[in-house]
Amino acid sequence: MPPGITLAADAPQLSSANTGFMLICSALVMIMTPGLAFFYGGMVRVKSTLNMLMMSFISLGIVTILWVLYGFSLTFGESNGFIGWSKDYFGLSGIGLVQLWPGYTIPIYVFAVFQLMFAVITPALISGALADRVKFTAWSLFTALWVTVVYFPVAHWVWASDGWLFKKGVIDFAGGTAVHINAGAAALGVILVIGKRVGFKKDPMRPHSLPLVMLGAALLWFGWFGFNAGSWLGNDDGVGAVMFVNTQVATAAAMLAWLLYEKLRHGSFTTLGAASGAVAGLVAITPAGGCVSPLGAIAVGAIAGVLCAMAVGLKYRFGFDDSLDVVGVHMVGGITGSLLIGLFATGGVQSTAKGLFYGGGLDQLGKQAIGVGAVLGYSLVVSAVLAFALDKTIGMRVPEDDEVSGIDQVEHAETAYDFSGAGGGTVPRKAVPAPGDVAANKKVDA
Repeated sequence: MPPGITLAADAPQLSSANTGFMLICSALVMIMTPGLAFFYGGMVRVKSTLNMLMMSFISLGIVTILWVLYGFSLTFGESNGFIGWSKDYFGLSGIGLVQLWPGYTIPIYVFAVFQLMFAVITPALISGALADRVKFTAWSLFTALWVTVVYFPVAHWVWASDGWLFKKGVIDFAGGTAVHINAGAAALGVILVIGKRVGFKKDPMRPHSLPLVMLGAALLWFGWFGFNAGSWLGNDDGVGAVMFVNTQVATAAAMLAWLLYEKLRHGSFTTLGAASGAVAGLVAITPAGGCVSPLGAIAVGAIAGVLCAMAVGLKYRFGFDDSLDVVGVHMVGGITGSLLIGLFATGGVQSTAKGLFYGGGLDQLGKQAIGVGAVLGYSLVVSAVLAFALDKTIGMRVPEDDEVSGIDQVEHAETAYDFSGAGGGTVPRKAVPAPGDVAANKKVDA
């Protein structure tokens, strides 16, 4: 058969197994956003709990609608390498029910909804850096603008077949650059514009509910299997299974490494450290897990656990108020995992439809560095410009008095915990006389 000729029988056919698998993975990634809300919500003070939950949850509404209207088309439509420009997928119209995503065995609708969940969680990740001080309306508008001018283009660069970073050979299996470096750099850009919380470095700002943090971390860990293993868009050749294993292995290694560092540096194994270390491992293995061995995944996780634990203290040294360590965990973790591909990638993962992951080496390390630098620089600058524009027009921050009194009551007219109900407060009682006060006892008996 002449080169380039494909028989119809050799073309990909719809796979019910892969389709079902990807729908489950999409649901797993969706639950990560509420999980992130719990993770962040437990880390803030009581007076900001609901606002933190809402800053994540609102992304499910805003980004979903924008993705259907134009986001999927901008991200995966035809382009010149920088942004999708074709109208093929606007409104998700004109797509057949069983029309396959090119080169794969799943319908376009399934691919679109899986990628939607990535778009939803990425701006939600940014919100953790802005806790306690941002207007909800300003944050909602920022989310809509940010996914349009930052996330959709960057995801196109990295994952679209004609994206310029994809063509350059940058490896990002499931979102180290497009999701985590993108969100972490954006967080840094915004907080440099809006400034610090009232009382930063002076007032105690400890997590109000570590059980809530652990619940959120557990949901993230659970959902991350869909996030990572699903990114191969099927499991016909076992790559998704390897990614599943590496996700578990790297996360465990990062959690242990963070706790060990914490014990040596501060003298304690903390619950917050365990949760944060697990998330650092999940972040770092996301770009690398499809092209490293399980032993390589241990190395990636352990290195990321230590580096991220060290990085979270940089905000005190350099004076930027990253409230919940988005920069220290997501940006640093994403950079770590992306660059370590150049050291630990084993190669040999090949699929006719899905391309080839090459092994590590200086050449691949250079490609990874280009991807890291391009995404970090673009997201940092554009996010800062967006925040500056919003701050000078509608204002990004709540008034100082509202921040001190509590953003939940001001922005949402609610509080996370109501202690005024049954069993929550003291009820006035009649005075009970002392046993020796006979006259008073008689009066009470009467």
